[in-house]
Amino acid sequence: MRIATFIQDGQRKVGLVSADGQAVTAFHLTSAEAARGALSLIEGLAAGKPLPEVTGAPIAISSVALEAPIPTPRRNVWCVGRNYHAHAKELAASVFKDNAAKTDEWPIVFTKVPECVVGPHDDVLVPSEVSTQIDYEAELAVVIGKGGKNITREAALSHIYGYTVVNDVTARDVQMRHGQWDMGKSFDTFCPMGPWIVTADELDATKTRVRCWVNGELRQDGPTENMIFDIPTLIETISRGITLYPGDIIATGTPAGVGMGLKPPVYLKAGDVVKVEVDGIGSIENRFV
Repeated sequence: MRIATFIQDGQRKVGLVSADGQAVTAFHLTSAEAARGALSLIEGLAAGKPLPEVTGAPIAISSVALEAPIPTPRRNVWCVGRNYHAHAKELAASVFKDNAAKTDEWPIVFTKVPECVVGPHDDVLVPSEVSTQIDYEAELAVVIGKGGKNITREAALSHIYGYTVVNDVTARDVQMRHGQWDMGKSFDTFCPMGPWIVTADELDATKTRVRCWVNGELRQDGPTENMIFDIPTLIETISRGITLYPGDIIATGTPAGVGMGLKPPVYLKAGDVVKVEVDGIGSIENRFV
């Protein structure tokens, strides 16, 4: 299934997207349930409730405004840094210079505040008064379906509800300035997400492809087989001593080709358009303003 959150006639709705991605049919939800986006469905299924029935006729995707499938996550988005071999190499002399040796043993994990999440086609604000080094990071994101703590690697895949697409937008100078990454990752609008969630039964996330274009130029193109730490390992690591909840989001890292890794580095500016696509899910495209 593909589960989308969208605005129609000024109202937020959650719906089932057609196989061709061209139409969506709304689920029967209360306004309070719809306000939480797909999170209402995920929590309901985790509690043993059946999937709500769809209601009404299919609606053309082109006639609605897609939002992030979980418009306001229940807490910070979990993120993983330096998780593709080529990306780790391209930044080895910069942001990772002090911990390159250690990160082959354990994933780098940080978070982005939930308020930075925006929709798949929303504008991203360039905080030019704070940063001059805005970068893109195309990523596959995991959406947890069944919560738990100390989840084993062997059981990890059974805890996944589905997958979505994220651009982990980053202010590199702020990231470097503070050492800890949350501030440079959490500016308003710095987490475009969507276009929907594809349920885990429809995607083999171990064998898909993450790509990114800037103004139509292909910058990133990486298979998920090239992850340093695979998805079960990430879930096992993040859940050690920490309870994961239904609806938690884990962005799994970005392939090589980020702006900071180019020679010389090339950062985003107002007017740039960034498209991120994951095979088997779809794409998001955002203008930086």
